[in-house]
Amino acid sequence: MFYRYYLCPMNPSVLLPAFISFEEITVILLIAVVVFGPKKIPEIARGLGEGMRAMKKATEDIKREILDSADGMENPVKDIKDTIEDTANSVSDSVSNPVKDFKESLDDAVGPIKRE
Repeated sequence: MFYRYYLCPMNPSVLLPAFISFEEITVILLIAVVVFGPKKIPEIARGLGEGMRAMKKATEDIKREILDSADGMENPVKDIKDTIEDTANSVSDSVSNPVKDFKESLDDAVGPIKRE
């Protein structure tokens, strides 16, 4: 029979089976019944279920915190970008306005001198 194996994440030198067959699950359950007894197995399964739920909730909370902090980093960058754009617009407006004002004042001063 052909089995697939993968490296254990905790210890890469250990190879673990990639899947467990029905027969292997049956043997594991029989050993659990013999060792713990039929009355303790529901309690053990309930405890394992609660542990899995707590682990899932913890990982979701961590993921949410990471995503929220990443979203928080986007806003300061956008604020800086907006500030730079506003400054660039105000500088371009202030440069073009004095030239325009000078031309208008020159026209006002030269206007009465012009002969028509």
